[in-house]
Amino acid sequence: MGFSARTRRVHGELLVLGVKVAASTVWEILHDAGIDPAPERSSTTWADFLRSQAEALLACDFFETVTLSGTRLHVFAVIEHASRRIRILGATAHPTASWAAQAAKNLVMDLEDAGCRARFLIRDRDRKFPGLFDAILADAGIDVVLSGVRMPRMNSIMERWVQTCRRELLDRTLIRSQSHLLHALREFEQFYNGHRPHQGIANARPLQPLPVPLVVPGQIASLAIRRRDRLGGVLHEYQHAA
Repeated sequence: MGFSARTRRVHGELLVLGVKVAASTVWEILHDAGIDPAPERSSTTWADFLRSQAEALLACDFFETVTLSGTRLHVFAVIEHASRRIRILGATAHPTASWAAQAAKNLVMDLEDAGCRARFLIRDRDRKFPGLFDAILADAGIDVVLSGVRMPRMNSIMERWVQTCRRELLDRTLIRSQSHLLHALREFEQFYNGHRPHQGIANARPLQPLPVPLVVPGQIASLAIRRRDRLGGVLHEYQHAA
């Protein structure tokens, strides 16, 4: 049977805590408690290229947000297809050619430090990307693949992350300034890479595998779980109490 997004999310959080239960059990508990399922996301069709080259694929995008003073800021982020690791490379009110080129240099250095051997980067045809941006990546052995005009599904993983960032962070946070935005994005990046379970990688996390499942019934019954709040309670992390 198909499960709602809320059921899958709770199921993933339990796996992160080492509690291995069936998704159907989670569904039954939520159903008995009268908790309605969250709205489902629309399905995404993957091209053969994306499936076969996932280990070598990056994707990037700019997206906008607005501060309380009305300043429009442009956020630039890159995601690894295989691991779902996100890198937020900055936010600026003026995404100039030199700014984008420096972001490309920072990306190349970060990938080298992490030992990531990407071969392709998917981006749209936004004019914020200068020719130097592509040239810097080409020098590092990364070919740029342009998505089609008005075809966001060609960059679906990046587009989905942008939606996640808006829904889980930006739509719930009043951004005061550029520095506040950068702080919030760094917190979200750490949360996304280090704690949040991802259905696309079997509910693991980009920087941490799932723990060994708890198999002794007594262990599960006596669990002491601690919640850690980030950004004043906008984000929640669940961990075993010390």
